[in-house]
Amino acid sequence: MEEERPPAAGSGGFVVWLHGLGDCGRANEVIANHFSAAAFSDARWAFPTAPTAPVTCNRGMRMPSWFDIHDTPITSKSVRDEEDVLRAVQIVHTMIDREIAAGKDPGDVFVFGLSQGGALSIASVLLYPKALGGGAVFSGFLPFDSSSSSSFAARVTDEAKKTPVLWIHGGADSLIPVQEGRDGVKFLRGLGMSCEFKEYDRLGHTLEPYELEHCERWASEIALGEGKHEHGRQGPGEKKGGRQGTATATGTGTGSKSKLFCGVFNLFSK
Repeated sequence: MEEERPPAAGSGGFVVWLHGLGDCGRANEVIANHFSAAAFSDARWAFPTAPTAPVTCNRGMRMPSWFDIHDTPITSKSVRDEEDVLRAVQIVHTMIDREIAAGKDPGDVFVFGLSQGGALSIASVLLYPKALGGGAVFSGFLPFDSSSSSSFAARVTDEAKKTPVLWIHGGADSLIPVQEGRDGVKFLRGLGMSCEFKEYDRLGHTLEPYELEHCERWASEIALGEGKHEHGRQGPGEKKGGRQGTATATGTGTGSKSKLFCGVFNLFSK
């Protein structure tokens, strides 16, 4: 399931990338090439693959899935088994624990994820007992109902609330509506967490290089201890500081920086 080398102590950071439904870790390895800043020059990346399991919204089809999803469009209410989510969280926490045991500082650990993987990334950050370097959600959602999440919120430690979060979502996302991103950010800020929200008006349910470029700048500032996420340039049509995106959900990631898409989202049954 996990496609990575054994942990090793060192000055570099550790980044976990969590793929979307139906995808696999190996197909996402090209993403590491988009993080060439000095702060990530020695970072070690892990690209685990989710267990294969039936997915309700896909008529029970078996595929790599971190947890079950019951219906589409996907919202926080599409996930109905909290234990299913917690089992996936434990997979991520075990990876992080191994790195820290090998000498990695928790502040040098980042958890990023796309779509279902983004949902798992935020759950993993919230439930880890220590403050991590950061977490990033690309076109994701909260894998629990935030309107009745008092029990989940109670599990978030004061240390975990110190972990900064970046949430990127497309306004043209028909699979996971942008409102899920807005609601997720509202929930995190309600916990007192630092959460930057980037909304791209015409971006659909896809991953574009400019999203990763923004994440690299954001994460680099954290890794370098600058702490402030001021990114200057603003392009035409950009919303909340982001460049305009286009929605083209076809194929999986390749080495090209002109287009990057990871996740087999066309598996979803309507």
